[in-house]
Amino acid sequence: MAETEATLLRQFPLFLPQNRSKTVYEGFISAQGRDFHLRLLLPKDLQLRNARLLCSWQLKTALNGYHHIVQQRMQQSPDLVSFMMELKMVLEAALKNKKEPYVLPSPPKFYSSLIGEIRTLGWDKLVFVDPCFSTIKLKADVSGREHLITVKLKAKYPAESPDCVVDFPVPFSVSWTPQSSLISIYTQFLAALESLKTFWDVMDEIDEKTWVLEPEKPTRSATARRIVLGNNVSINIEVDPRHPTMLPECCFLGADHVVKPLGIRLSRNIHLWDPENSLLQNLKDVLEIDFPARAILEKSAPEKNEAEREGTGRILQQISDLQATVPSKNLLTFDWCYKCTFFMVFKQ
Repeated sequence: MAETEATLLRQFPLFLPQNRSKTVYEGFISAQGRDFHLRLLLPKDLQLRNARLLCSWQLKTALNGYHHIVQQRMQQSPDLVSFMMELKMVLEAALKNKKEPYVLPSPPKFYSSLIGEIRTLGWDKLVFVDPCFSTIKLKADVSGREHLITVKLKAKYPAESPDCVVDFPVPFSVSWTPQSSLISIYTQFLAALESLKTFWDVMDEIDEKTWVLEPEKPTRSATARRIVLGNNVSINIEVDPRHPTMLPECCFLGADHVVKPLGIRLSRNIHLWDPENSLLQNLKDVLEIDFPARAILEKSAPEKNEAEREGTGRILQQISDLQATVPSKNLLTFDWCYKCTFFMVFKQ
């Protein structure tokens, strides 16, 4: 065990245990000159096949398309060192992976046809076009938000469907025929934007009204937010872009004596969740808190210790009152990270 821990420290000096039982590791993994934040939660028996990997939004984006491989390695790796080495190899491969360049023909008819499509669409929607007309960027303003779509044309355009790159939280595929054009793509782009409007409304409200720790500069495709709940305690939420007002996946981060009561409140008040309300308002209702603004928390930092003692006392008293009224056999235990919809306070 000691040799394994020494190897882990030597290979990953920024990835360290967070408790004495070494069931929680947190830190950074490096690849291609970049550092990526991650957190690994192990069961008491330290078996990787039952572990849970929490990735920062940067790491999650980098591993997009490789998640099944990471899951497979977690199931099959004999120990933590082996898993971390394999995770680094997968991450290196993901970062090195590049798409093949596009090559376009140059007949005058191709260019005149493409220019006609742009003219019909509207020059005001054109953001960028490269000298070869192989890459075209278009913009759309929806609900005060500007969105971009990058269209990469292939050699046989329009007989062959172009590739489209968008900053969406869900896959975007274009329905294409040889008679299709940039107008067809743009129309489908607008329809997709409209379908995601509620999701972005939800995320914008969170960004505007709470202190978001991660990501610092969220993209439109980011579905996760780590939000400050108080001094040294936060919640990480993963929002379903197709159902943005439904209960998200939640993970409380902080000391046991603070996060466990929050889990109890969540399960106790789960029936209060109303999809007709905003996600932020529902979180306030079920957690029985007001999300603090950054300025307020930073101002109260000198008085942090006293405030924590008072807050902890109130939470512990609430737990004591709950335990006094509910038989212990009907109470469930809570983990720090869980899919909230799977937990209730009382057994059926």
